[in-house]
Amino acid sequence: MENQKTFLVIALAVVFFLLFQAWQEQNAPKSVPPAPSTVSKAVSPSTTPQTAPTVSTPPSAAPVAAQAIVPVNGPTIPFATRVFTGQISLHGGDIQNLGLRAYATATNNPQPYPILDTSPAKLTTQQSGFIGSDGQLLIPQFTEEAPHSANAGTVALKGKAGPLTVSKTWTFQPDSYLAEEHIEITNTGTQAWNGSYFDQILRNDRAESHMFMSIFTGAVLMHSGNFSEVSFGDMRDHPRQEAGPGWAGMMDHYFLAAVLPPEQAHVQVYARPSGSNYVAGVNTPLPTLAPGQSTSITQQVFLGPKQQSRLAALGRGLEQTVDYGWFAIIAEPMHLVLKWFHGLVGNWGLAIILLVIVIKAIFFYPSAISYRSMANMRKLQPKLEKLKKECGDDRQKLGAAMMELYRTEKVNPMAGCLPILLQMPFFIALYWVLVESVSLRQAPFILWIHDLAVPDPYYILPLLMGISMFFQQRLNPAPVDPMQKKIMSALPVIFAVFFSFFPAGLVLYWLTNNVVSIGQQYLITRHIMAAKD
Repeated sequence: MENQKTFLVIALAVVFFLLFQAWQEQNAPKSVPPAPSTVSKAVSPSTTPQTAPTVSTPPSAAPVAAQAIVPVNGPTIPFATRVFTGQISLHGGDIQNLGLRAYATATNNPQPYPILDTSPAKLTTQQSGFIGSDGQLLIPQFTEEAPHSANAGTVALKGKAGPLTVSKTWTFQPDSYLAEEHIEITNTGTQAWNGSYFDQILRNDRAESHMFMSIFTGAVLMHSGNFSEVSFGDMRDHPRQEAGPGWAGMMDHYFLAAVLPPEQAHVQVYARPSGSNYVAGVNTPLPTLAPGQSTSITQQVFLGPKQQSRLAALGRGLEQTVDYGWFAIIAEPMHLVLKWFHGLVGNWGLAIILLVIVIKAIFFYPSAISYRSMANMRKLQPKLEKLKKECGDDRQKLGAAMMELYRTEKVNPMAGCLPILLQMPFFIALYWVLVESVSLRQAPFILWIHDLAVPDPYYILPLLMGISMFFQQRLNPAPVDPMQKKIMSALPVIFAVFFSFFPAGLVLYWLTNNVVSIGQQYLITRHIMAAKD
């Protein structure tokens, strides 16, 4: 039956589309400029300048520290706000071991999620320092300038980096995921000094594993208004380095760590390997400092969840790190509606159900056309079976007879195709909304569902979804072809197994869609089947 073929093709098309998009995100090569050349070898950070690597850069760009900087465990200063709990290292004056208090590490681990972590397995940390125009790499060694309480809004440090005296002040707002760093540099040497200040996020190449789902993990760069994602493989094969206004950072599924210089500052953004790890950062050129002269830098570091509204409010294009795929123009208003429903009912699972009902209501009339077509096809089932017996194995004769029957009965077997195709972009857009929404991370639904962002631990939702597909098939006309009939019978089992690897929120969406569709299709089918010929 043509409608059965249509549904089979469309269902498989949705699955293969998502798989293809996942593969494309992970494997498609990026178009990147050639990597800058690097020479020489490392310079250990110390107060005595030593020879360091140099980097070939455009004339307008400041040099980038190209050598790997190994994370150093040393004295730290603890601090805390309403959203952060972390430490500031006296080596470099950088933030490390930072936990996000509003986000638990896991459903069974209430510790704040470590967006910055110095442990080898989850290595992600901030690094900063200076590199002279002659290639001298300098990492400041600080002491705390004045004692502070753990909940203080500022942490002031003072230290030395070669000929430079450096003061660094971190400022934290109580409820903000932005940390501001203010650096003052004074040349206390006997010769003029010129160079740059770099600030970067270093992490290892661990990737989040989600079967059948594309979860980008790697560097993100904004350069002169152009946003790009750079995978670990791309950083290894084609290091990125661009001069102009911009910012850089590292992101995973739900969280972002990014260095944000002033919006119009002429800086260099880069993403490249760093030993066995990777860095994405910002390099800011400094003016030439004569002995006794000073200068200063103020910039921000964002360390928090990828909440699109929060990121958009910063006005730097950070919201582009939330990737809704090809149908973002549909997904973004969907996300707003989903958030509104959550504010109404206080449960993300119920919000998903309500959103699906709204989508089904929007497509009620196109869906009705499809279901009427299937009901009419089901009504013709006895006549089709009779034609099959009469034509035997002559498929050409059977096809011609079926088309004549459709014409006589005024039934269009393809009438259900277009309405379903119209709905596909909405289904796929909602898929990406549910995948990308940090709000669904560790969001409970009911009973055994404690996290809508991970697969159902007991496979109950996938099983219910498979059962719903089985009952939905009972409302459709049975295929005439025996092989097609076997394939259609196996489809609920195949989809139940397939969806057992998907987050519970996605399975809940599909299950709700099936249940609502069954109700609408049952009423239409019963009405048409009850009508007299």
